[in-house]
Amino acid sequence: MTTQVLSEFFVTATRKIASPLTIQQAELALTAYTRSWVVYGMTPLIVLETVRGLRTYQFSYWDSLIWASAKLNGVANVLSEDFSDGAILDGVRFRNPFGPSFDPATL
Repeated sequence: MTTQVLSEFFVTATRKIASPLTIQQAELALTAYTRSWVVYGMTPLIVLETVRGLRTYQFSYWDSLIWASAKLNGVANVLSEDFSDGAILDGVRFRNPFGPSFDPATL
C-alpha cells in the first residue's frame, strides 16, 4: 500500500460512497490499515517509473503511480477495480477484489 492509496481511500470513504464514513470512522480505518500493512512512500525513482508506465501502458498518472510503486517495491499483487483483472505487467499482477472470480487464497 502507498500513501496515495491511503489518501484515495479517505476521500472515497468520506465523500464518494452512498453511506460515507465520518472523518473519525475513516481515521480509525486508516490507523488500522497503517498498523496492519506496509506503507510505501514516494521516491523520485517511482515518479520516473510512473512516467514510463504512462508511456508504455497508457495508464492514467495515478494508476501508473500505483503500478510503479508496486513494481519497485516488489509487491506482486495489486487489488484494484481500475485495472484489467488478472493482467501481469512487469511482474505486478492486478486483481479485482470485487470480481466474481476473486479468491483471496490465490494471492
